[in-house]
Amino acid sequence: MRKILVSIAALLAFLCSVWGQEVSFEVSVPRAVAVGQPFGVEFSINAKYKDFEAPSFEGFDYMAGPSTSTSTSVQFINGKMSQEVNHTMSYVLACPKEGEYTIAPASVKVDGKVYTTRAVTIKAIKERESQQQGGQGQQGSAQSGGRQESGVSLAEDDVLIVAHLDRTTLYKGEPLLVTYKLYTRVAMNAEGQKMPSFAGFWTQRLNVDQNRWIREEYDGRMYEACPIAEYLLFPQQSGKVTIEPMEMNIVARLQVKNPRRAHDPFADFFDVPQIQEVRRVVRSREVVVDVKPLPEGAPASFSGAVGEFEFDVTPPADEIEANSAVSYVVKISGEGNLSMIQAPQISLPSSFEQYSVRSTESIQTTARGVSGYRQFEYPMIARAEGDYFIPALEFSYFSPRLAKYVTLTAPEYAIYVTPDSSASASSAGPNPALVSGIDKEAIKFLGRDIRFIELGDARLKERDRVFMLSGTYLLIVVLMLLLAGLVVVWLSSRLKEMRNQATLKGKRANKVALARFRAAERYMKESNQRGFYEEMLKGLWGYLSDKLNIPVAYLTKENIREKLSRKGVSAEDVESYVGLISECEYAQYAPDGGGHLQEAYLAGVELISRMETIINK
Repeated sequence: MRKILVSIAALLAFLCSVWGQEVSFEVSVPRAVAVGQPFGVEFSINAKYKDFEAPSFEGFDYMAGPSTSTSTSVQFINGKMSQEVNHTMSYVLACPKEGEYTIAPASVKVDGKVYTTRAVTIKAIKERESQQQGGQGQQGSAQSGGRQESGVSLAEDDVLIVAHLDRTTLYKGEPLLVTYKLYTRVAMNAEGQKMPSFAGFWTQRLNVDQNRWIREEYDGRMYEACPIAEYLLFPQQSGKVTIEPMEMNIVARLQVKNPRRAHDPFADFFDVPQIQEVRRVVRSREVVVDVKPLPEGAPASFSGAVGEFEFDVTPPADEIEANSAVSYVVKISGEGNLSMIQAPQISLPSSFEQYSVRSTESIQTTARGVSGYRQFEYPMIARAEGDYFIPALEFSYFSPRLAKYVTLTAPEYAIYVTPDSSASASSAGPNPALVSGIDKEAIKFLGRDIRFIELGDARLKERDRVFMLSGTYLLIVVLMLLLAGLVVVWLSSRLKEMRNQATLKGKRANKVALARFRAAERYMKESNQRGFYEEMLKGLWGYLSDKLNIPVAYLTKENIREKLSRKGVSAEDVESYVGLISECEYAQYAPDGGGHLQEAYLAGVELISRMETIINK
C-alpha cells in the first residue's frame, strides 16, 4: 500500500511539473546556405503534441524527412522532481538557385491550443571556386602560408582569419571595436596564436565565447565561423595607423582517399577514410585606420576626454567651522575614454589647505564601448574664518557625435567659515591670518618704528681713478671666472652623483617598499589601521617613484598607467595596482578603517614582487 501511495505521489508531481511548464515551439535552421548543398531544418517542442503540420517547403528541393526523435531528462532538486521532454521533427532540404527563401510557420496542438513557429528567411548563395594552394592572389581579408603534404589539398581560403572593424575612420581617443573571426571549411585545431602589438593604441581586451560556432557566409563561400578575440582600441595618435596581422598556427585534418581505388564509385562507402594532418600559419591582413586629429582651439579645461559625458559637483555645506575637514566632490559619468580622464584642477582660497585628491570609479567595458563614472574627492580644511568663494569649475570634452568641444560648468560656490568653537580666545592685536593677501609668517615687527638719523659731516671722498681699470677690479674678475669654473665642475659631479643615486634608488626600490610593508605589518598586528594604510601608501607610491625615477609629487594614477604599460606591465596588473592605491586612500580616511588589512597587505606584496620581475627584464 505504501509503495502504491509513493507511486501516485510521484505521478502527481510529474503531471504538475508537465502542466506547469510553458510550451515552447521553435524552428532551427541556418540563415545562409550554399546552392545545392543539403541542410537541416528542425522543429522542436517541449510538450506532448498532436496534429503537427509542417510547412509546404515551396521552392526548396525536398530531400528527406520527417524524422522524429524524443529526449527526456528528469531532475530531483531539494526533493522536487522536474522533467523536460523535447520532441524534434527534422527535414533535409536544399536550395536549387541563388536568392532568399522563406520557410513558412509550422503548427501543432497542445491541450487543444494551437502553437506556431515563426517564419524564417534563408539566403542561398552560389559558392565561388576555391583558391588552391599556390594559386594567385589572396581570398577575402586573410592570407596564409603553409605546405602541401602527400598530395593532400588544402585551399588557401579553406581557413581564414578576418579582422572585422566597426569603423575605419574615427577621432583620436574614440573607441574602435576590432573582432577577429576564424572561418574554416575543414576540421582543424589551433596550436597557438600571436596577437598584434596594436602600436599607437591603448587597448582593452573583451571576453568572447570561443566555442560559439555558427554557419556564416563570407566572400561568396560558406564557413563555420567562430570569434577568436575582441578588442576595444583607443587611438593615441592621428593619421594613418596600421593594425598588424594576427597569426595562428593550425593543424587541418583532411580525409584522404585510397589512391588504388580512386576510380571506384563504391570506395567512399566501403573504405574507412584516412586522415592526413596539414600544418599551416594563417594570418589576417593588415588593416589601416584613418584617425582624425582633434580640432584646434581646445578649451583650457580640456584634458583629453573624448565621448559623451555628464558633470556633477557636490560642494561642502555653505557654512562650516574653521579647522574642520570637508570635501568637494566631482563626478564625471558617461561613455568614452573614462580611464584616461584626469581630475579637474580646482582653485581654493589661500587660507584653505588642500590634500591629495582621492578617486573612485565604476567602469564597464563591453563591445558597445566603455561606460560608467569616475569620481574625484578633494579633501580640504578651512583655517581662518570669513566669507570665501570657490571659483566656478569647468570640465571640457570632445564629442565625436557633435564633432566639437563641449564645456560643462559648475557655478561659483560661496562658503562662510565660522570661528573654531574648540579653539581658545585669541590674544589682543591683529591676527595676521585674517589679513587678506598676506602670509601670517611673513609679518615681522621692528623694535622701533623710526631708525636714528646720523648727523654731522658725511665724510665724502673724491676718487679720480676709474674702478674698472684698477687691480681690484681685475682680481674680482679672475676670482669670478675661477668661481664659475669651480661651479661647473661641482655641477658636473653633482649630476653624475644624482644619476648614480637614481640608479641606486631604482635597484633598492623593492627593498625600501618591502621595509614599508613590514612596518605596515607591525601596525596591522597592533590593529592600528591608520598607521597601516599610511605605510602601505608610502610603500606603493614610493616604489613607483624610485623605480620610475619620478618624484612622488608628480605621480598620478594616469601617468602610472602610462609608464607601467610602457614597461611591459599587463593592463590587469596596472589596474590592480591603481585599485589597491585607491582602496588604501579611501580606507585611510574611512571611519572604520575600511577593507581588510590582511588582503591589502598580501595584494601589495604580490603586485610589487610581480612588477619587480617584469620591469627588471
